[in-house]
This record gives sequence, structure tokens and C-alpha cells, in this order.
Amino acid sequence: MRRILNTAHVYMILGVVSGLYYRELTKAEDFTGDSQLGVVHTHLLALGMLFFLVVLVLEKQFGLTGSRLFPWFYWIYNAGLALTVGMMTVHGTLTVLGRESGAAIAGIAGLGHILLTAGLVLLFVSLGKLLPAGSPPAA
Repeated sequence: MRRILNTAHVYMILGVVSGLYYRELTKAEDFTGDSQLGVVHTHLLALGMLFFLVVLVLEKQFGLTGSRLFPWFYWIYNAGLALTVGMMTVHGTLTVLGRESGAAIAGIAGLGHILLTAGLVLLFVSLGKLLPAGSPPAA
């Protein structure tokens, strides 16, 4: 459980720092347009911090870390999120600096999204195995 809480905490810190980076870089470059840099902050807070706080509740309720698939979910999801927000940061920074980004950045970001999806599938399979079969619906 502590690892899940620490993961949420790290994403909270990264989310706040990325918001500061976005504000300071755009101010230093007198940039007023749109870039992916503006949503890195939100992605880290929502898909990182908030998501892992929900996973923490699921762990408390169902013992999620007892599933043999949990480590796979944890590492694949985190790798996907790191790739996704990393490429968003690179692409957004290049946009603010007035430079073009190549197709490789989009490809790596796509790989990050694929890993995020695979991680989510593993999470749902893990949850499905932990729930008792034929459990009555909550009233």
C-alpha cells in the first residue's frame, strides 16, 4: 500500500512542477498559443495522482496487490504514463520554442498510450479475478 501512496505522491509533485515549467517557459518565451505543454500538468494529476489514489482504495477494499497481475499492471501503466507525458513535454517544449517535432515523438507517445491501455486491461482483469463470482449487486 505504501508504494501506491508514494506513486500518487510522486505524480502530484511532477504535476505541480510541470505546471510551473509550463508557466515559466511560456512567460520567458512570450508564447501565447496552444501547446501540449499546457495539459501535461492535468495528465500527471489525473492519470497519475488521482488514478493511484483510486488504486489505493481498491487495494484497501480488495487486496489488489495480492493479484499476480498487479506488478505487471503497475510497471506497464507507469511506463506508459511516463512515455506519454514525456513526449507531451518534449512536443510542447518544441512548440513553445518555435521548432518542429518529428514523427518519432508522435510514435513514442502512441506507444505510451498503448502501454497505458495494456495497464488498464491488466488492472481490470486483476479486479475481475478478485471479485467473487456471482456476487449479488449492492443495494
